[in-house]
Amino acid sequence: MGAHNGEFNSSGNLTPAVSEAGTVLPGYLLVILSVLMVTLVVVVVAGNALVIMAFIVDKTLRNQNNFFFLNLAISDFLVGAFCIPVYIPYNLTGRWMLGKGLCKVWLVMDYLLCTASVFNIVLISYDRFLSVTRAVKYRAQRNRTHQAVFKMVLVWVLAFLLYGPAIIFWEAIVGQSIIPAHECYAEFYFTWYFLLSASTFEFFTPFVSVAFFNLSIYLNIHQRNKMLFIKTRKVSSSEPTAISPHTASCMAPRRTTHALRLSRDKKIAKSLAIMVCIFGICWAPYTLLMIIRAACSGECVPDPWYEITFWLLWLNSAINPFLYPLCHSSFRRAFSKILCPKRPSMHSVALTCLINAVGRTLKIHLLFFHPLSSILLIQQGHRGADIVQ
Repeated sequence: MGAHNGEFNSSGNLTPAVSEAGTVLPGYLLVILSVLMVTLVVVVVAGNALVIMAFIVDKTLRNQNNFFFLNLAISDFLVGAFCIPVYIPYNLTGRWMLGKGLCKVWLVMDYLLCTASVFNIVLISYDRFLSVTRAVKYRAQRNRTHQAVFKMVLVWVLAFLLYGPAIIFWEAIVGQSIIPAHECYAEFYFTWYFLLSASTFEFFTPFVSVAFFNLSIYLNIHQRNKMLFIKTRKVSSSEPTAISPHTASCMAPRRTTHALRLSRDKKIAKSLAIMVCIFGICWAPYTLLMIIRAACSGECVPDPWYEITFWLLWLNSAINPFLYPLCHSSFRRAFSKILCPKRPSMHSVALTCLINAVGRTLKIHLLFFHPLSSILLIQQGHRGADIVQ
């Protein structure tokens, strides 16, 4: 977020990272980097646009927990549509040529969108935590859309307040700008205590939170799985005469429902664990190197290493859309509707077969039990044959 292609030389001035002599990168390297960056933009934009379109096409996705995925997709989409394309020329040339005003706009958007992405992951984790550990209360409040919208707006407000005011007003408060001409990065870029404080809210607290939610879900599922095993063992080991047929018929659906909910919660825990791991892999290196780099004024962390960790943040925006269909069957169905609109779904095929079977059964029933109806059906068949001829 807000990285710049600069490094400190011996006199402490910022110089472009293209080379110490000021020459540009080799042509083949520029081509390779350009192709990789453009590919990342295409994947981020296309992947998250597909998620947004899924909500338009498939109305079944429009529930409270999936709205938070939509919020995450919007932030990731804007990363690919605005932040990365603006940064590519700056990264390749080492010079910011869009003016100071657009520099601040880009910095605000970059920090805002990346932070909103993190907060959305926390919100999704918290929502999954409630759906598993507070299932009854969660189902009662699941259709309250205004609460979901309020949480989504709150994510954007908090994400802006974390870095936005500092980017806009830091220069006015300090009284001067430390950013050289043709460079673009935040004024607090080397203020380690501010970055440490902001990183506490941007990465460390969210990561601990999602880890806690994930662990709580795992323990809850483990406990319920153990209880289900004990109940099943007691029922199977009890005497056949001890349980009446009526009681057994009532207990069977209850055990089936409990098993289905447990299976669903296991899938939730699996998807959440994958999202948390990828979040930690993409964000931890950048956060740690950012604080270390600021503390030593950029002299102890090589610029290429920092640049790699910086791109990992944007890579996370490209990975997220692929996690949805991987972990959620509802998104797989919606994506298949968009990508293969002419291909009939399994549900529609099954419904057609069911309708045909019911129709055939009704005809047989009429033929056997209602002579008058059978005569009408036979006459109708003769008329159809005449029409065909």
